[in-house]
Amino acid sequence: QVQLVETGGGSVRAGDSLRLSCAASGDIFENRTVAWFRRTPIEEREFVAVIHWRGDRTYVADFGQGRFTISRDNAKNTVYLQLNNLKPHDTAMYSCAGRSEKFETILYQNPRRYDYWGQGTQVNVSV
Repeated sequence: QVQLVETGGGSVRAGDSLRLSCAASGDIFENRTVAWFRRTPIEEREFVAVIHWRGDRTYVADFGQGRFTISRDNAKNTVYLQLNNLKPHDTAMYSCAGRSEKFETILYQNPRRYDYWGQGTQVNVSV
């Protein structure tokens, strides 16, 4: 059974940092694209960042550029999302997602392109 588990969320103040982790069971991340998304109670799921299966190409949504960094440790089957200089509007449930296809070059931003999802980790940012 495929399982993605996100950790690292919490309640912080504006300007603080968090490091989110997404650990995959088995080799589900091996040679596959992985992304982070976020959702608030009133908004649809929003793309945050995506990383190539080799880890040498990434893309971060405009609102996160200069503040958010996505990375991966393939030996640990884990993908990370470093969140710096957090702002109140970053408050959301952050989820990781993986593709089932291997060796892809396209970095998908559409959540419908992803096959595996974690339950999410909540990030709350206060002023």
